[in-house]
This record gives sequence, C-alpha cells and structure tokens, in this order.
Amino acid sequence: MPTLETERLILRPLTEDDVDEFAAIVADPEVQRFMGGPKTRVEAWRQLALFRGHDALRGFSQNAVVERSTGRVVGRSGLWLPEGWPGLEVGWVLARDTWGRGYATEAGRAWRDWAFDVLGADDLISIIHPQNVASVRVAERIGHAPRGVVTMFDGEFLVYGQTREKLP
Repeated sequence: MPTLETERLILRPLTEDDVDEFAAIVADPEVQRFMGGPKTRVEAWRQLALFRGHDALRGFSQNAVVERSTGRVVGRSGLWLPEGWPGLEVGWVLARDTWGRGYATEAGRAWRDWAFDVLGADDLISIIHPQNVASVRVAERIGHAPRGVVTMFDGEFLVYGQTREKLP
C-alpha cells in the first residue's frame, strides 16, 4: 500500500474516514460527467472498498489525493489493473474546486514514476472518454501519446500511454 508525496500532495490509501469527502467529490455531476455519472454515498463507499480490495490483491490502487496545505481529500489517483483490463492504467479524479491547479498532472507524474521505478512496469496507459479534453491534456503532460481506441462500458474510449523508454 504505497504512499507517495509530491510538493503539494500526499497520495495515500483511502480509508473509511475519507468517505464523507470522497462521497462529496463523486456526487458532483460535473466531476463524474465522463465517469458514469454521479454516485450516491453508498456507491462511493463501495467504490472505496473496491479500491482497497484491489490494493490488497495487487499492492497498489487508486489512492486518496490529499492537499498538503489543507489536509483535505481532494480526489483519487493511482494505478489500476483489475482482471481483464487492457493494461496498467494511471488515472485521476479531482474535486471541481481544485481543477486548473495542476494536481492531476502532479499526481499522474508521481504514479507514472512509481510504476516504472518501483513496480518495474514497462508500459503504462490511461483510458479517457473522448470528450474529456482536460484528461487528454494531463495524459500528454505526463508523457503519454495516443494509442487508439478501446471498447468498454458500452462505449469507445481513447487509450493514451507510454513505455519506460519514452519517459520525458
């Protein structure tokens, strides 16, 4: 269960104490616009439990994104590789009031580096809804390039990615 630290963020495993802040983030329709729509508190708790289970099985998962200056949980970010997934994915979801601060890029870079340097991964992807221009920009900022399209969840999604050799 890794905890990563960046200049402005602490990326640590989600806990049950995070449910209130996490539920508020995933209840926001704009935050969840490309993530299947807003979630109830019960769905948020189940998602948190899913991430902790993934962590127990794989040794990594989506972690809480904690703003150092406030101690507030402002989102989730991390690595994801459930059974049948198209590759080791780095992802991010942040509270709307933090958009535009570079937190997604900062967290994405930290997880990218951890995946390559500590986990020993050779390849990393991000799966992005085609209309999610902001996430495409984050993927490009962390060094990902377009790879194509994958069909999942009854739709087509963009695949961005990079190999260890293509680190910026």
